[in-house]
Amino acid sequence: MLKILTIIGARPQIIKAAALSRAIRNEYSGSIREIILHTGQHYDRNMSQVFIDEMEIPRPDYNLEVGSGTHGVQTGRMIMGIEEVLLKENPDYLVLFGDTNSTLAGAVAGSKLHIPVVHIEAGLRSFNKNMPEEINRIVCDHASTLLFSPTMTGFHNLVREGFNPTAKPPYNIDNPGIYHCGDIMFDNSLYFADLAGRKSQILDQMGLKGDSFILSTIHRDNNTDEPGRLEAIIRGIIAVAEIFSGRIVLPLHPRTAKILKERSGQEPYNKFLNHEKILITDPVSFLDIILLEKNAELIMTDSGGVQKEAYFFEKPCIILRSETEWKEIVEAGAGIVTDASEERILEAYKTLTAKNNIEYPRVFGDGHAAGFICKAMLSNK
Repeated sequence: MLKILTIIGARPQIIKAAALSRAIRNEYSGSIREIILHTGQHYDRNMSQVFIDEMEIPRPDYNLEVGSGTHGVQTGRMIMGIEEVLLKENPDYLVLFGDTNSTLAGAVAGSKLHIPVVHIEAGLRSFNKNMPEEINRIVCDHASTLLFSPTMTGFHNLVREGFNPTAKPPYNIDNPGIYHCGDIMFDNSLYFADLAGRKSQILDQMGLKGDSFILSTIHRDNNTDEPGRLEAIIRGIIAVAEIFSGRIVLPLHPRTAKILKERSGQEPYNKFLNHEKILITDPVSFLDIILLEKNAELIMTDSGGVQKEAYFFEKPCIILRSETEWKEIVEAGAGIVTDASEERILEAYKTLTAKNNIEYPRVFGDGHAAGFICKAMLSNK
């Protein structure tokens, strides 16, 4: 029996872990035993526990309850807690997702204890090391034994950084195996889209109809914590709202909500918070966000996950960042990178809504990435 320890901590990791846990439960329960550790990086119930419940992920065996803090404080606490659990459980693999501080802490703790690290979403690069996520990705990739890239772009990024695409097993940290497996989030989107349509009431609750609204999310700290950037994004959203016939729906990340509240007496924040065509809500569940994405006319986001989900559901996307890891979206003409610029946000909206022939080629796999990953882990033991 292969024993793996999966680390989750932020909303995207919880969602991605659902696909792996589901594959293990449905196809590999006799050969893989999964232990789940929640770092507590996202401690707000709406951002964490609700997803675990809704997506039928097994309840975590461990919860470090780390909570918020500076990057160093948060990551340091995680490393200490993860190390303790690894020493106790001694798994065959430590499975990490994405690019959060939980990912970084797991990579450091696992590699120091010589426990093979599996990195799902390996090879993604924004080529902007000012982003904390970029450092987390690079460190994790170079501390991993098995690396699973969702796209060929990510796979080629690893090759350019010195990973050997023809390496032979058995794999280890000095002889890592790299794979192009497709995107585990595509697995989830296919699985949960139908469920969302049957279970979620979010459209009725918000009084929304399909293709009559724009969905927006803002959460990255380099957008929320830099006043100039956040103000420019807000001005851009207001500018779009002024010419869009429907409403803009914005489920607020707790970090964003806190900052907007602090600045609510200033312009343009006051106008933004009270605009009749901007509907601001608390964070919503994964099934709710899936249904909102499926029914939106267009999506504006700084989230890597939401960018992809927009693509999965064939929705044009305005990318509120200076770059994207998902080059394929831009190359297909389905997304435009605007950075924090009022003018570029408005121009991107006009460009994307004027197009009627956007194509969405299948560059994110066949929806069976989780099963591929399970087979690869088993074959290397």
